[in-house]
Amino acid sequence: MLNSLDKYRDYGILLIRLGFGLYMFFGHGWGKISAGPERWTELGGTMGLFGITFLPVVWGFLAAIAESVCALLVTAGFLFRPALILLIGNMIVAASMHIITGNGSPEMAILYGLVWLGLLFVGPGPYSLDASLGGRR
Repeated sequence: MLNSLDKYRDYGILLIRLGFGLYMFFGHGWGKISAGPERWTELGGTMGLFGITFLPVVWGFLAAIAESVCALLVTAGFLFRPALILLIGNMIVAASMHIITGNGSPEMAILYGLVWLGLLFVGPGPYSLDASLGGRR
């Protein structure tokens, strides 16, 4: 019986894309992208942990874009791998910040990062805009 589930693999990929992508957008991205420059500067200040202290508002805005726009791209399966690369980088910074500062737990950033990394290898699946526009089914 469990072996017969293999024929639903593509639905599994779709479910993971929808669940993680939408939760990243609504749970993390929307609040950051709509918060504005003050919040972006605060977020971008995290880069100071890596010796990057210039233009924190830009780094924060890029983090907000990753967690909102890139999360929606993953959900739709459009520009899938480029969006995942930005999300993985964002999760590395987020997990590092939690580990270095001791503020909060790195658990969610690590879990998201692992899911994004796994999807990077697997691809968006046939139920995606990339597959539809690229003619692959």
